[in-house]
Amino acid sequence: MHYRFDRQSLARGLMVWGPRLGLVAALLAACGVLTLLRPHFLSVPNLTNVVRQVSINGLLAVGVTWVLLTGGVDLSLGSVVALSGVVAAHLAHPGMYPLWVPIAAGIAAGAACGGINGLFVARGGVPPFIATLGMMTAARGLALVLSGGRPVSNMSPALTRLAGDWSHVPVPALILGGVALAAGWTLRNTRPGRYLFAVGGNEQAARAAGIPVRGIKGLAYTVCGALAGLAGVVLAARITTGQPNAGVGYELDAIAAVVIGGTSLSGGVGSV
Repeated sequence: MHYRFDRQSLARGLMVWGPRLGLVAALLAACGVLTLLRPHFLSVPNLTNVVRQVSINGLLAVGVTWVLLTGGVDLSLGSVVALSGVVAAHLAHPGMYPLWVPIAAGIAAGAACGGINGLFVARGGVPPFIATLGMMTAARGLALVLSGGRPVSNMSPALTRLAGDWSHVPVPALILGGVALAAGWTLRNTRPGRYLFAVGGNEQAARAAGIPVRGIKGLAYTVCGALAGLAGVVLAARITTGQPNAGVGYELDAIAAVVIGGTSLSGGVGSV
C-alpha cells in the first residue's frame, strides 16, 4: 500500500487538531514548569487533589457548554453552586434523610435556578447576560438566607464520601467522567443535542425549520443549572459544609475552560 503526501489533507488535519495539540503542549509545559518549581507537584496525593478540584469545574463546564452552544451565557453558576450546597447540607444531617434526598434536592435547586434563567431568556426575551446576572445575585442571597450567613455543618459521612475515593480513583472524577460521556453522546446522537447546534448557528433558520427554539433554550439552561447543582453537592461533600460564600468566580473558570476547549461564544460550534 502506497501513501501519497497531500498538502491539503495535512492542512485540514492541522486546522482540526492543531489547536488541540497546542493546548496539550501548553498543559505539558505548565506541568513541567510546576514540577521544576515544586518537585512534589507530580506526587500522587497532589494530583489526586487537583483532580478532585478540577472535577467540580469540569461539571460546570459541561453544563455551560450547552448554554454557549445556543449563543447564550450563564453567569449564575457560582451562586447556584453555593445555593445547592447549602440545600444539600441542610438535608444531610446524620440520620435525617437517605443519601439520595440531599443529592436530589441539591440538583433540583440548581435545575430550578437554571429553569428560571431559561424562562426569562427564552420566554421573556431578556438578554442572557442580564437574566443570569440577576440569578447570580438572587441565588447567592437565598443561600445566605437559608444558611443564616454561616456554613451549614454536621453533614452525614455518607454524603462526604462523594468526595472520597473508589478503588483509588477520586469519586468526583468518576462523576465527571460519567456526566461528560452522557452529555457528549447526547449532543452528537440525539435530536435535542443537534437542535442546540442549530439554534446557536442560526436561530431564525432553526425556527423556520420547525425547531422549538424556546424549548431548546430552556432545556440548555435547565441542564446547566442541574449540573451546577450537582457540582454544589460535590463541593459541599468535599469541604464537609454547605458554604454560602462558595463558588465565587467559578462561572468565569467554567466559561474560560469551555472556550479554550473550542466552543464558540457566538454559539453553534463546540463539543464536550
